[in-house]
Amino acid sequence: MTLTRRALLASAAMTLPTLQAKMLKTFGAQLYTLRSIINEKPLETLQALEAQGYSEVELVRGNMDKIWGSLQQTKLKPISMHLDTSYFFKDIDKLNPALDDAKAKGFQYVVCPYIAPADRGGVDVIKRLADTLNKAGERVKAAGMKLCYHNHAFEFEPIAGTSERLIDVFMKNADKNLVSLEFDIMWSQVGGVPPVEVFEKFKGRIPLVHLKNVSKMAPQYNEKVPKEAFQSVGAGVIDIAAVLRAAAAAGTKHFFVEQDQTPGNPLDSLKQSHDYLKKLNY
Repeated sequence: MTLTRRALLASAAMTLPTLQAKMLKTFGAQLYTLRSIINEKPLETLQALEAQGYSEVELVRGNMDKIWGSLQQTKLKPISMHLDTSYFFKDIDKLNPALDDAKAKGFQYVVCPYIAPADRGGVDVIKRLADTLNKAGERVKAAGMKLCYHNHAFEFEPIAGTSERLIDVFMKNADKNLVSLEFDIMWSQVGGVPPVEVFEKFKGRIPLVHLKNVSKMAPQYNEKVPKEAFQSVGAGVIDIAAVLRAAAAAGTKHFFVEQDQTPGNPLDSLKQSHDYLKKLNY
């Protein structure tokens, strides 16, 4: 059967929406990347970040007082705040005042960012971590925000005799209504799990994502990664377009570029990542 020109155009119009590439219009930066320069020159650094095209930021509470006034002089929108891990475990009396302050400043999320190696362990330990954060999540929810847990590589260690990893146990025991995941895609890759698989497994539970990349390396379950292995978003082995597609399907709300280690000025690395993302079709 011969198709008419009109039929061909109609067919193309019907399939066009599925063929159109998407672009990430809004994304932010985790200011930890700028820790070597931001305290000394907060306004200059934040203005440079804004000039690059970033629109959102994630802060670390530890140096917020040094940069907050400067941040308010920009249009960068604070979305998320990393609290000191001790607020969830040892200094819990500090949690509520920190939450009140974060809410007053307009933050939508607070994050438990890191578990020290000495406090890590197997299944029982990861279950206790989930239980602790469930309790904290109730306080965060009462304050009008959402709590996330930021992963590293150790959570992706396989559990002997099972098909599960520690991250699976954590997510099973964390109340989905109280604790979500701030997913760091680089660390899952270091742990031997392609990031796309994590999005698919925990769909609807990953509102925040750290975008970064890493050189090819054998799987490991700690942060002892060579400095030169940390890569800007557009370099390394992770397929960022596939990550963004999976994140969209999983319902991710905010993306923050982060690079733990940079070869030179961290602003240069953030610009490389920004320019890559602004041109990326996924």
